[in-house]
Amino acid sequence: MVKPWYKQFWPWFLIILPLTVVVWTIATVIVFSNNSVSLVTEDYYKKGKGINVDLSKIHVAKDLGLNAAVYSQGSDIVIQFNKGKLDHYPAIQAMFAHRTLPDRDFTQLITADAKGNYKITRDSEMQGPWFIELTPHNGEWLVQGRVTFPSATPTQLMN
Repeated sequence: MVKPWYKQFWPWFLIILPLTVVVWTIATVIVFSNNSVSLVTEDYYKKGKGINVDLSKIHVAKDLGLNAAVYSQGSDIVIQFNKGKLDHYPAIQAMFAHRTLPDRDFTQLITADAKGNYKITRDSEMQGPWFIELTPHNGEWLVQGRVTFPSATPTQLMN
């Protein structure tokens, strides 16, 4: 007497192989969708057009003789700003962007002390590589650069 198909080994073996592939594919899709990497910007066209605007702002900063150096003291970030041809030390919008962790990015409006130093106090000491942009409230110029924290010696931001 012949056994029905569902009681035989080979049909189940042939069903299990593609079924495991389907299950692992679904598991892989779920894992990758929950842990997406955001290193590529979605609005790259707008970012590309904005580069030309940024370059003109950098040239304005060069013409004014503006530059800055950044270092850390524990959980404080100190920005030594050279105001160049400006009449006074302006309020500065400081944007800090982490290279790989966009959830750590922050922007803060800061003002200078009498010596032209700007200080930002954080909850904890900053670690790793950061991209920094300094702009005034009207956005006329831009000073930017990369700093790796902690940094006890001042790192010059390049124009």
